[in-house]
Amino acid sequence: MKIIIRDKRYLQSGARKLLGCLGKRKIVVFYGSLGSGKTTIIKAICKVLGAVDIVSSPTFTLVNEYKTSTGESLYHIDLYRIRKPDEVFDLGIEEYLSSGSYCFIEWPEMAEGILPPGRVNIRIIVGNNDLRILEIL
Repeated sequence: MKIIIRDKRYLQSGARKLLGCLGKRKIVVFYGSLGSGKTTIIKAICKVLGAVDIVSSPTFTLVNEYKTSTGESLYHIDLYRIRKPDEVFDLGIEEYLSSGSYCFIEWPEMAEGILPPGRVNIRIIVGNNDLRILEIL
């Protein structure tokens, strides 16, 4: 399945469509090149889910936790700075993955071996201008 986001005005509707495709699955991994919009799309998803915190890139903190208006946790994990698979365990990723909360993971390549099989994989394809195509794999 593909979700087309023509420009930033359509981020919220794209996020709603994506959430509608997840069913009960809450672990979502994003593949895409640097600057493809992974963080921007995750921000839109968190907004649709009712995040009351400011959503920002966890590139340096590796994991950001956001609370929704109903008190639910949303986890935004960025593995860009991870260089060895052991480092993924050091940040306690298993705890986040087994929490039952939404986990949105950028740069998941270093964690491939420990990510659960029921996750949703999304590839972001960059088009002209602000066009993004979310390929749900």
